[in-house]
Amino acid sequence: MAIEQKHISSKWRRKVHEIIYEADTPTGKLFDIVLLIIIIISLILVMMESVPSLGAKYAEEFILAEWIITIFFTIEYALRIISINKPSKYIFSFYGIIDLLSTIPLYLTFFFGGLNALLAVRSLRLLRIFRILKITRYVGEADKLTKALKSSGPKIAVFLFAVLVVSIIMGTVMYLVEGPESGFVSIPTSIYWCIVTLTTVGFGDIAPVTPLGQFLATIIMILGYGIIAVPTGIVSVEYSQNKKAKDASAQDPNPRQVNTQTCQNCHSEKHQDGSHFCHNCGYSLDE
Repeated sequence: MAIEQKHISSKWRRKVHEIIYEADTPTGKLFDIVLLIIIIISLILVMMESVPSLGAKYAEEFILAEWIITIFFTIEYALRIISINKPSKYIFSFYGIIDLLSTIPLYLTFFFGGLNALLAVRSLRLLRIFRILKITRYVGEADKLTKALKSSGPKIAVFLFAVLVVSIIMGTVMYLVEGPESGFVSIPTSIYWCIVTLTTVGFGDIAPVTPLGQFLATIIMILGYGIIAVPTGIVSVEYSQNKKAKDASAQDPNPRQVNTQTCQNCHSEKHQDGSHFCHNCGYSLDE
């Protein structure tokens, strides 16, 4: 009898895990869609609640709706913990922490009060959309973009360092040319102006008045247009190269594709299609 109950419990946890963590099954896709809708509704409520006229008029309705949504996320959070063999793998993961932080604010305000500022933390629920978008059609594109950004990291870092050096040099020159009487009261302030101008933001709180200063500002503005395009170009090149490499591998008669299946034991993802065991811990992926 005990063995049978244990088997039923294991089967139930496996089914819950399949629905909540995986997006390749019909029930998993339906769950993700429902979750996405609730997240969007929650964010709309947070934004509407911040409007003074609406927040005062519909305060009780907002609180009731938030409690319903919070209870739903609480149940979901508990099921995510229960359905895996090693709960700590989820609890201390990035999304596990995000799930917790986006759920507890309302409980804290209920027990302690005076913590309404914490309700803004609910906007963290938006980050959960990235997990939902691991639906099959988006997995490949997300991987391409991630690889392109990682490959571009060192190049962009060097580029940003060069921009910082240019900003320091030009900011110092502008401090010497314009001086405190034009608003360039210090070198850090002048560097701030240079960065604002170089990025084409142009707040207008500080502006050069001398002909030489205006000439240098013009050069910085023109240079800014070219600087904005460089990171985009770097990422685009890396993205294109990764795409070519993937297209070349696609010609393999036995290409390896990954799915959204998540290991119930160690919480590892990105298993190859047709895999029966986890690539990390060897736990069975089959029901």
